[in-house]
Amino acid sequence: MNQPISRSGFACFVGRPNAGKSTLTNALVGQKIAIASSKPQTTRHAVRGIVNRPNAQLIVIDTPGLHKPRTLLGERLNDLVRETWADVDVVGVCLPADQRIGPGDTYLVSEIAKLPRRPQLVALATKSDLVKPVRMAEHLLKIASLEEELGIRWASIIPVSAVTDDQVDVVTDELIKLLPAGPPLYPDGEVTDEPTETRIAELIREAALEGVQDELPHSLMVTIEEMGLRADRPADKPLMEIFAAMIVERDSQKGIVIGHQGSRLKEVGTAARLQIAELIGMPVHLDLRVKVLKDWQRNPKHLNRLGF
Repeated sequence: MNQPISRSGFACFVGRPNAGKSTLTNALVGQKIAIASSKPQTTRHAVRGIVNRPNAQLIVIDTPGLHKPRTLLGERLNDLVRETWADVDVVGVCLPADQRIGPGDTYLVSEIAKLPRRPQLVALATKSDLVKPVRMAEHLLKIASLEEELGIRWASIIPVSAVTDDQVDVVTDELIKLLPAGPPLYPDGEVTDEPTETRIAELIREAALEGVQDELPHSLMVTIEEMGLRADRPADKPLMEIFAAMIVERDSQKGIVIGHQGSRLKEVGTAARLQIAELIGMPVHLDLRVKVLKDWQRNPKHLNRLGF
């Protein structure tokens, strides 16, 4: 007989942009649900991953990095982060071991400390595979000193590497320990409540972010225009047809995304198609177009239409 589920609840990872939040979310869930990139502000919405254990269900929310907003989109993403903090039981603060703890980190933790209903706090020294033990020891001491400095208490401090899978289980166990008692919130076997279309759009955006200049990532958005099984295929050989638009803000950016004689667009299509086929379990025909929507990040009408 199955043991009854005794704990369930929500945890979210926070940290500066590129602190390893999405990679850690994927490692805990055991499959890719959040796209990860070395570009800041890759995450654009709250992605929920579900970790099922025999006696617990942990819902991990990957949020955008809190940053100084330069656009209306940036402001809305920051609002989303704060709303998420107010709703979770535990916050895992990602403090990459290969970077010094700076004003951005202390600001983040002090903002969480101001919440009327303060969640439990766990400090995660991410990217532990990138540093030597001496540096890690220094880093952990600095993390511990934030308790006194900011008037908070860490429930635990854990070095972790999502890339080498070091201590990922320890992080899961610690987060689960801090959850309230309760029944499961999602059916067993589900790993995310993200719609498949959203996950596909994100995989295309991830492929497009690889190897592009700094100004482009913020301006790039992907929408799925149409998606369905090709009608003329036999049932045992299905093919999913996907028509997607990559949206940028300026004509010059359109040129960057397409590349010389369409070379860049072709690379993006190939990389995304492989990932999408793996996600949905069948071959994919992917039709990619590039559209310009002038200054969409600053335009409330465009943002509303794009779901922000």
